[in-house]
Amino acid sequence: MKTLDKIHEWGDSHYPKWLDFVRIALGLVLIWKGIEFIFNLNVLADFLNETGLTDEIGTSVFLTLLTYLIIALHLAGGICIALGIRTRLFCLLNLPILFGAVFLVNFRENIFKPYSEFWLSLFVLLAVICFFVEGNGYLAIERGRDGM
Repeated sequence: MKTLDKIHEWGDSHYPKWLDFVRIALGLVLIWKGIEFIFNLNVLADFLNETGLTDEIGTSVFLTLLTYLIIALHLAGGICIALGIRTRLFCLLNLPILFGAVFLVNFRENIFKPYSEFWLSLFVLLAVICFFVEGNGYLAIERGRDGM
């Protein structure tokens, strides 16, 4: 626990003011990707049917619940990160989703093709790690609080 407290203390003392705009943009990107995920559920269903993962009812229910969890964490996390409410908590909750997006989904595609989602996913993952360390910042509803 002392290591986590040291990381939070360092993040709170080394926070440039321009980084708030990056945090707000990160929240908006998470909201956008959550909404895009809602509108493209058929792509996910097609992908899962191709892999054969939806043949068993238990796996199908689990993947459906996981899909709704991803949507909820992207939307709620994006709003809270943009506003500066519990930034570190929502960055921590979005980390597994973004690791999956970078290394399981987008890394398999050709990462050097134009308009690849890999680079956006990687940037968002790095930004989430950054704000997990840095915290809320100056333009935040919870200014001065730990955020976790």
